[in-house]
Amino acid sequence: MAEKDEDSVAARVVAALTTKETPKEREERQQRRESLQRMLLGKRQEIIREIEGNLGQSLTEDQQRRLESARDVGDQALMDLERELGISLMEMRNRKRQAIDEALTRLNEGTYGICAECGVEVSEKRLEAVPFAKLCVECQSRLELLEKIEKEEDRD
Repeated sequence: MAEKDEDSVAARVVAALTTKETPKEREERQQRRESLQRMLLGKRQEIIREIEGNLGQSLTEDQQRRLESARDVGDQALMDLERELGISLMEMRNRKRQAIDEALTRLNEGTYGICAECGVEVSEKRLEAVPFAKLCVECQSRLELLEKIEKEEDRD
């Protein structure tokens, strides 16, 4: 399903829920929203600290050149591998940060924490484990099963 379709499903569910909600339900929804926002911002800060920590550990170009000139081919290959691994980890952390930023946008729009497929509330435990989850556990499991079946059919 396209992302726009997923967003519209969640947006329609939110619109339907908010038009009929009681003041108590509105307060509970607001408390959940604030709790989820604190969790997302905390996870985002944690990732940013990791990224900044890795950047702080980088050697200056001059230091790097001196180290590289003093090493043999095996050491150089190991250093290159470590550098590539560090870059890959940074990219992975940055993608995770971007996904959390998108989740914060959905939170502000009122669609965060609502399954984009079926419209049910995604459990807070799932959102804590996967803060950028767009699907509930059931829909995610179904999607993964379909993908697995498609891969097996492609192999045959």
